[in-house]
Amino acid sequence: MALDEANHRLFIGCRRPAKVLVYDVSTGTQVASATIVGDTDDLFYDAVRKRLYVSGGEGFIDVLQQDEGNRFTRLAHVATAPGARTSLFAPDLNRLYLAVPHRGSQKAEIRVYETR
Repeated sequence: MALDEANHRLFIGCRRPAKVLVYDVSTGTQVASATIVGDTDDLFYDAVRKRLYVSGGEGFIDVLQQDEGNRFTRLAHVATAPGARTSLFAPDLNRLYLAVPHRGSQKAEIRVYETR
């Protein structure tokens, strides 16, 4: 889950189906939804850029851009690695950190993505 405090929006990542649900916390009403990467684990709201970053074990990071109102469109679908779903967004550093697990020939690592 992620929270946009200024606009009273709560974002909930769901695995089946792979969607993010957007709720107005003032009314408890669902105001939007969007398709996201499968096996989602972490999602973060970037208030400066009005974006959601979603990491999923399916092997991708989705970047959703908030358009007018409560509409979100996929800005990027970045390939990562299978099982890499745990992440941390550091807004002060403009970076998203992603933990990649050891699987077969894939070595464990922390990948760093800059947000712009």
